[in-house]
Amino acid sequence: MKIGLIRETKTPADSRVALSPVQMADLQRQYPQHQFVVQTSPVRAFTDEEYRQADIPVVEDVQDCDILFGIKEVDINALLPDKHYIFFGHFAKMQAYNRPLLQTLMAKHITFTDYEYLVDEQNRRVCAFGWWAGVVGTYYTLRGYGLRHHLYTLPKPDRRFTMEMLVENLSSITLPKIKLLVTGNGRVSQGAQFILDKIGAVRVDEHTFLSTPAVDRLTYTVADADRLVARCDGGTFSWDHFTKNPQAYRSDFHKWARQADVLLCGHFWTPEAPVYLSEEDLRAEDLRIRFIGDITCDIQGSIRSTLRPATHEAPYYDYNPATGLEEPAFSNENNITVMAVDTCPNALALDTSAHFGDMLMQHVLPGLLSGIHNEVVQRGTILKNGVLTPHFAYLQFFADEK
Repeated sequence: MKIGLIRETKTPADSRVALSPVQMADLQRQYPQHQFVVQTSPVRAFTDEEYRQADIPVVEDVQDCDILFGIKEVDINALLPDKHYIFFGHFAKMQAYNRPLLQTLMAKHITFTDYEYLVDEQNRRVCAFGWWAGVVGTYYTLRGYGLRHHLYTLPKPDRRFTMEMLVENLSSITLPKIKLLVTGNGRVSQGAQFILDKIGAVRVDEHTFLSTPAVDRLTYTVADADRLVARCDGGTFSWDHFTKNPQAYRSDFHKWARQADVLLCGHFWTPEAPVYLSEEDLRAEDLRIRFIGDITCDIQGSIRSTLRPATHEAPYYDYNPATGLEEPAFSNENNITVMAVDTCPNALALDTSAHFGDMLMQHVLPGLLSGIHNEVVQRGTILKNGVLTPHFAYLQFFADEK
């Protein structure tokens, strides 16, 4: 087989890549019967020259490749027929904006595997960027807080930014003496907690956080779903019950909103679940939160001040609680500043790409390249030669819609 690493065609551009030059060179040595190539790209964090130095051919045309690896959705005009593509598709939850992508994949008889659905036997994802989103989202949030309050200036990440640089930057400033709430306890939240611990923030329990009006250093706590919602019937919270019956719960977020200076969102949410901060909540006089780092970036979701995704170039905007409208970042102290970059890991493209490639080499590539049946790949494959696989047959109705 011939395996190609494609250039990213989504706008805004993403500089991450599925495999680093070192990893591709390792694969070429391990699997000499296959050929590995990289499609030339001006935006990739690893340059074309770095791949050439690793003896990986850099080409413009990948029409002769059998398997094509990307990161974000491929522009439908760039899709090649009868290939096996692997990238993040963002249509398996029936996201309407990507219906044309699914329809084109089917029309071109493409086999498509979605990273999001590559899971092990315990249904745990094996290829994900969530932890890194928590890391970068925390950096962007603390950076923005400093800009809003004129406390310090942290550099904006560039294409060669690394975790080491991120930690050094945060360690070089006097951290604000604020109370920060981290929601959720999955990968995103764990990445945020890692950075906060790394830079010397103090973690406290719920009681201490809610009963201490002021702090003398950066202080945080973590609240998972069981602390953010309550059952409408007064029953005991159950994660299984919550995920199956989210409409049976109400928000219990006001106690946090009165005590936190900064909210860092890493929680799971679906449209059927309660809204944590509604437009009315955001207008409340006792709302203390004035900066929200919405790493999960659910647009008009559980946090209504998240009006749109932000970009790495302009990570912040203000939400005016009185009007419910967006205003320029840091324009009014009565506004709530929002950080809502929906591709946070791209700020650490070198580190995140290498980490992602390691996961691919451990869980995905051995089966693909050795011709051994791989349950992980099978579970994540949505289309086989343009036809929906049994597990994703529910998408047929979605695909048939105009």
